[in-house]
Amino acid sequence: MASGTEEPTLTVDELAARAGVTVRTVRFYSTRGLLPPPVIGPRRVGHYGHEHLSRLALIEELQHQGMTLAAIERYLEQLPPDLSAHDLAIHRALVASWAPDSAEDTTRAELERRAGRTLTDGDMDRLAAMGVLERAEPADGSYRVDPGLLRLGVELLDVPIAHETILAARTVLLEHARSAAHELTRLFRDEVWNPYRERESDPEHVAAMKTLSAHMQPMVLQALVTAFQRSLKEELRAAVTAGGAPPGPRPPAPAPAGQV
Repeated sequence: MASGTEEPTLTVDELAARAGVTVRTVRFYSTRGLLPPPVIGPRRVGHYGHEHLSRLALIEELQHQGMTLAAIERYLEQLPPDLSAHDLAIHRALVASWAPDSAEDTTRAELERRAGRTLTDGDMDRLAAMGVLERAEPADGSYRVDPGLLRLGVELLDVPIAHETILAARTVLLEHARSAAHELTRLFRDEVWNPYRERESDPEHVAAMKTLSAHMQPMVLQALVTAFQRSLKEELRAAVTAGGAPPGPRPPAPAPAGQV
């Protein structure tokens, strides 16, 4: 399949070498529908182009985020079928800019050093239940840890709340976070991505879209945190009002007449 005006000229071996994967991987992805079929040339030799390279790079980025092959298939199925190699490259850049920190492989000793405390077996079980870490497979004494969650998880170990309550709260947050992410993605696709595709020949518009993507993540995260803080404050105030405000400090008794 051609991308732009360039004819696909790469053999499967050349495509695999350029993408840093094996020929077997290319063929496996093709059978799963992750890659479009090659253009068949003379002698029934398949030829690949820049679109295939861009798709392989996007697949690699999605795997880097921890997505399973089935999840990647669903992700790619939602993309417009006529994306060019340039479109796919921009899409990969957007995905990478919004990706969270990758999980890291570490030892228990390193975890304790970063946590600043000794972690008991019970602590490790709670951190695993909260999604902060998971034991490596096969078990070799190492762990995969989410750096962004480690500090929060360690702090929650000392919170005097039942572990089940923390997990229930985590479930609520994840459900609503996914809902917000879904709506924000739809909004970004309809109001930013689709208009960009209509004007991708305009270099200034492309540059503006890249700049917008780089700045959107911190802005969206700050907006979500601020909105959540305000909503939580309002909900707590309403709950206290409905249940009766807790007693506060009594005002001082008035001074006798003639005294200050």
